Amino acid sequence: MSEKAEFLKSVDVSRETLERLEGFQQLLIKWNGAINLVSPHTIRQIWSRHFLDSAQIFDLSEGGSGLWMDIGSGGGFPGLIVAILAAEKRPDLSVMLVESDRRKAAFLTTVAMKLGLKVTVKVDRIEALPPANCDILSARALAPLSDLLGYAARHLAKDGICLFPKGIRWRDELAEAAKNWSFSHEQFPSLTDKDAVILKMKEPVHV
Repeated sequence: MSEKAEFLKSVDVSRETLERLEGFQQLLIKWNGAINLVSPHTIRQIWSRHFLDSAQIFDLSEGGSGLWMDIGSGGGFPGLIVAILAAEKRPDLSVMLVESDRRKAAFLTTVAMKLGLKVTVKVDRIEALPPANCDILSARALAPLSDLLGYAARHLAKDGICLFPKGIRWRDELAEAAKNWSFSHEQFPSLTDKDAVILKMKEPVHV
């Protein structure tokens, strides 16, 4: 079974959403040689390593509307995948992508425009932005959990949630974060890495 078929087996999408995903794939391959959006050795695994890995984060979110803030968006994971899925499944959801690298931000803006996505791209460092009061905050491969919770405490709405995919050392990161932060959390096994989880976190408070 092809990677795309495996993705479609796990994620139910319309023909229009599939066409947007295929368009994103083409743009990612086109731009990657120039600005290294994703590691070259994963470019042949786009549908599993990047698309499915991001789609599973969307599936753990809550509600139908509000603001989803993705920080350190890079090549668009999970933020652009969230926006593509939301266009079909949660059309009232707004997506904000935060990326300080101007070339990567230009890529994100181009993809959003060409695919007709409801996306705002902020070209800045996350700590420099005014509080966003977002309902969902996500970050993939950006920073240690302790740092992510600091960003969440600044930008998350009172009842908002964080969705952070973490690798094999996720237990160590949780223990380290608990030294300085109070929070509630659940962990969900990753569909793409047996040693990884997605941490769903709420109410981060520095202690």
